[in-house]
Amino acid sequence: MAKKAKVAIIGSGNIGTDLMIKILRYSQQLEMAVMVGIDPDSDGLARAQRMGVATTHEGVQGLINSPEFQEIEYVFDATSANAHIHNEALLRQHKPDIRLIDLTPAALGPYCVPVVNLDEHLNTHNVNMVTCGGQATIPMVAAVSKIAKVHYAEIIASIASKSAGPGTRANIDEFTETTSQALEVVGGAGKGRAIIIMNPAEPPLMMRDTVYVLSELADQQEIADSIQKMVAAVQNYVKGYRLKQQIQFEVIPEDAPLHIAGYGTFSGLKTAIFLEVEGAAHYLPAYAGNLDIMTSAALATAERMALAQQPQAVLG
Repeated sequence: MAKKAKVAIIGSGNIGTDLMIKILRYSQQLEMAVMVGIDPDSDGLARAQRMGVATTHEGVQGLINSPEFQEIEYVFDATSANAHIHNEALLRQHKPDIRLIDLTPAALGPYCVPVVNLDEHLNTHNVNMVTCGGQATIPMVAAVSKIAKVHYAEIIASIASKSAGPGTRANIDEFTETTSQALEVVGGAGKGRAIIIMNPAEPPLMMRDTVYVLSELADQQEIADSIQKMVAAVQNYVKGYRLKQQIQFEVIPEDAPLHIAGYGTFSGLKTAIFLEVEGAAHYLPAYAGNLDIMTSAALATAERMALAQQPQAVLG
C-alpha cells in the first residue's frame, strides 16, 4: 500500500471534528497529523487528543511551529472566509507548495465540486469547496446543463438551525454570493441565485434543497436520466444524498413567460428538483447533512488529489 499523505485541519469546531473522524476511520489515502484550533478547551481538540492526534490551540502559527508541519502535504481549512485569507498567506510563506482544501466561502482558489470538475483541479494548490448548498445543488444544475443550455438556476437550501454554528452564521452573505457564482462557473447556469433558510423546527429537520433550473427545451427523459446518474455519483461519497420526490418539468410558453426579478422573462423548460441530505452521524446528528456533505466532499477531493500524486505502477 502506498504511503498515506499527512494532513492537518484548521478549525476544531463541528466541521473540522467531523472531518477528522472521517479521515481517521475511513481514509485509505490520508493520515491525520495535526488538529488546529484557537480554544484550548474545545471539544474538537480534546477529542483529537483522545484519538492520538497532535493538537495546537495556537492557530495556524501553532501549526507552522509544530514538528509535524514539514511533512504535511494537505491542509483543510474549516474556519471562516476572513480567517482563510490570513491562513493561506501565512502557510504559503513557510511552505509554498502546500495544498489547501478550503471549506470556507473565501474562494481564493477555484470552486470544486468533486463529481463535476475535480479532474480539472487535481494539481491546484488551493481549491474551494463552495458551500453546503453548492455541494448539494450544483451537481443537479450541471446534470441539466449536460443536456440543455441552462439560462437560470435558483436554489433554496433549508438547514436545521441547530446545524448552523457560529461560522455558518457569520458567513451568510458569503454563502449566497459564493453559491450563486458557483452555480454559474461550475454548474453552467447563465445566471445563478442562492437562498439559505435556517429552520428552527423541533425536532430538527434534515437538510432539504430545492433546485429550479430554467433551460432550453430538451428531452425530459434525457434530463431525468442525467439527474439520476449524477445523484448516484454524489452518493459514492455522500450516502445520505437523495431525491426527495419525483423530478418535475414544466414547459413555459413564449406567449406566457415567467418574470424573474433580477433576470427578466423566460420561456423554455423549467425543471424542479427536490433533494434531501442525511448526515452520516459520525460526529454530528443525522439531520446535519449540510455539514456532512461539506466534509465528505472535502475528503473525496483530497483523496483523489493524493491518489493522483502517487507514482503509477509500471507493468512488466
